Amino acid sequence: MKIDHVHFYVKDAKAWRDWFVHHLGFKSVASGISSFHTCTEAVKNGVIYFLLSSPLLPTSPVAEFLRQHPPGVADVAFAVEDVEAAIALAQAYGATIIQPIQEWQVNGISLKCGKIAAWGGLTHTLIEKPGFSSQLQLTTDSNFIAIDHIVLNVAVGELKHAVAWYEKILDFQPQQTFKIQTDRSALYSQVMVSHNGSVQLPINEPASQNSQIQEFLDVNQGAGIQHIALRMSNLIDAIAQFRASGLSLLSVPQTYYSQLQQRPGLPLTPIELEAIAQQEILVDWQEDVQNALLLQIFTQPIFGEPTFFFEFIERRYQAQGFGEGNFRALFEAIESEQIKRGTLQ
Repeated sequence: MKIDHVHFYVKDAKAWRDWFVHHLGFKSVASGISSFHTCTEAVKNGVIYFLLSSPLLPTSPVAEFLRQHPPGVADVAFAVEDVEAAIALAQAYGATIIQPIQEWQVNGISLKCGKIAAWGGLTHTLIEKPGFSSQLQLTTDSNFIAIDHIVLNVAVGELKHAVAWYEKILDFQPQQTFKIQTDRSALYSQVMVSHNGSVQLPINEPASQNSQIQEFLDVNQGAGIQHIALRMSNLIDAIAQFRASGLSLLSVPQTYYSQLQQRPGLPLTPIELEAIAQQEILVDWQEDVQNALLLQIFTQPIFGEPTFFFEFIERRYQAQGFGEGNFRALFEAIESEQIKRGTLQ
């Protein structure tokens, strides 16, 4: 299994196509793929492929989604080796089949796909293509390497059920568990990983009423994708370019970097640390793995509502994890935005 593409439902697909091109350096690869009720744009950067759909008529499925939720991720599509087996397994465990398996030809290539309901308004399209294993190869024409992970937020009491659902339906395995807590709020997180290890899906549940996760759930009107982490090869230079393009990023106080220098084993030269601090990038490392370094930074919510945002991440020397050493700093940075919005006292 791998992530084939992510499908966003938005109010204006063409405007968001231009946003991805201007701010993140994506290329428009298919323009105005429209049914009579829906306009769909496609953008690509390296192996990362996004669909952007907006309604042309009130009868569009996108219009129905937007009546219930703010703009955001409606579908995460997975490429699978055997879609018939995957849909049969999902059906056997009681998953709702939204679209039975269909087959069609695209540029002489035979595709099979079906779609199942997941959590909240989220769905998963399962796609079978020829040459599945070759799709796992990386391209070298982009600073983006891959989708590193996708984070799902669920309501209080749903975490165990969501974990069990992904275990049974899609054969994901549970890995790390986190509890992140500050003086103001908290969350629980369970990382789920696909059987072949190529898809990472952390699932979050609020552990306090004023948690950022609860705010997301309230505004999103239910469970949904909170953020997508895009892995990069040179994060410092990329973030400088993103800032120059006007991309809004989450602020990190400079005190974070003075505290960082107090941690033992910082694998950065003073010049590197200065460049990282200038771009307000978070830093984490594994003391038991030489030179393993994790760099990460987060956008402000991109759609205006405090829901979906992007993370950009660089893993040096096969650094693992999700920046556990940064969780508190990240949480406090997001809390400061909540305080500005008046949703956290």
